Amino acid sequence: MKRTQWSSKDLEQIREHGLSEQVVEEQVAVFEKGAPYAELDRPCTVGDGIKRLGDEDLDEYIRAFEKAVSRREAVKFVPASGAATRMFKALLQISHSHSPVEYAEICAKGQKEGGVYAEACSFMDQVQQFAFYEDLAQKMGKDGLDAAELRKQGDFTQIFEYLLTDKGLDYASTPKGLILFHKYPDGARTAFEEHLVEAAAYAKDQDSRCRLHLTVSPEHRSGFEALLRARRRDYEQAYNAAYDVGFSQQSPATDTIAVDMGNRPFRDSDGRLVFRPGGHGALIDNLNALDADLVFIKNIDNVVPDRLKNETFRWKKALAGYLVKLEKQIRRFQEQLAGDSPRNPDLDEAAEFVEDQLGVRLPDYFRNASSDRKKAFLTDRLHRPLRVCGMVPSTGEPGGGPFWVKDKEGGASIQIVESAQIDPDSPRQQEIAKALTHFNPVDIVASLRDANNRPFDLHRYVDDQAVFISVKSKDGRELKALEHPGLWNGAMAGWNTVFVEVPLITFNPVKTVNDLLRREHQG
Repeated sequence: MKRTQWSSKDLEQIREHGLSEQVVEEQVAVFEKGAPYAELDRPCTVGDGIKRLGDEDLDEYIRAFEKAVSRREAVKFVPASGAATRMFKALLQISHSHSPVEYAEICAKGQKEGGVYAEACSFMDQVQQFAFYEDLAQKMGKDGLDAAELRKQGDFTQIFEYLLTDKGLDYASTPKGLILFHKYPDGARTAFEEHLVEAAAYAKDQDSRCRLHLTVSPEHRSGFEALLRARRRDYEQAYNAAYDVGFSQQSPATDTIAVDMGNRPFRDSDGRLVFRPGGHGALIDNLNALDADLVFIKNIDNVVPDRLKNETFRWKKALAGYLVKLEKQIRRFQEQLAGDSPRNPDLDEAAEFVEDQLGVRLPDYFRNASSDRKKAFLTDRLHRPLRVCGMVPSTGEPGGGPFWVKDKEGGASIQIVESAQIDPDSPRQQEIAKALTHFNPVDIVASLRDANNRPFDLHRYVDDQAVFISVKSKDGRELKALEHPGLWNGAMAGWNTVFVEVPLITFNPVKTVNDLLRREHQG
């Protein structure tokens, strides 16, 4: 039954997004019904869902990776869409509410009130420590302004303006990947350039081809391509690599309709429907289109200077080597199960592997099921994309974490669960969430092809129910926004998954500009 009477203009707008009336109706129905919550059984801990590797294990898996990588079609996959507006949120708030922006006033309020004032004061105190400061001072100098002198005078009005707007660096509208993160003697590097350096360490084949794929917004793609043209040769010579860099964008067909607080389609001041990007879970389409069998997934802002890279490289290789080992075991069990009448010892051994190594608690019916039914379950369970995910000890960072999650058949599996997927009104579920010991840093190595080297259709393994509903605003009015199942939680819920503890030094995200002042990001 249709819930909404769409006008001809509505239907035209829906088609322009590559959507259908039925899909939009289904999205509205999700708002009305509400997004279901995950049913947590317990947090994953070391020895119970999370594996801890010793030094010998680490060396063994690194060797396994280095032996296999030249024969694999590897690619580094980096979600890099969107502008860095949130990174500069505090500075934007200050610049919009204060004119002039004076050091003494802002820092006095920072001591008293904290919040954005304290953030802005820290930025002002150490502005010369940022890798982008020289570019900023140059831009200002061309217009006859002395950034160092203005800083001494405590007048940050124009410093903020030249940093944030198109009068200067325009960083509030620049994607994170194109922001200068780190200083070096021969110049500063952007986050994108740091990923080029990383890729040369573990995503290079026997012919020195080094593949990266970035998902970027259409309006920012030319900026990435221009930087690549300007710096490609330097990095290829320095790291003996031939870069093969691809870009893609999130399809408009993955956008979702917004609704008002009464679950009616939200319309702008012109009466047009409002559609919003469907979240990073929509990038499962981009991942599915990759021509690769071994994929390293890492966020654009989680990079470090050269002095800290070796530890990151060691663990990235170890995760990949562990994946290679698991693949071999999976292939062996698949061969055993391929016969007409698998022996019970083979079924038992395969079941034990699925439970102990792939983090799957078998469903209630399995123990007393017939051999044929056991074989069908195990065959299906082993024939899936595989991912090995690094997990860092929790430090209170907001975001997802590793949990055992129950399913409808009485089984359970290890999953990455975001806080928005946990029932806020359930004391028991919140108690489990608070017991979390580890955090998801998005440090994933994935295998996307089966035993016959055929690519998996990744859409088959998405939990379509694991959507997010959040409250946003537009034109001063509240709206509800719908996000697809997140890329590393709901979109990969049906994958075979392994969690491995990795050291905290491998996780250095830049969520706010002041994160670049942390010791790990300084020279």
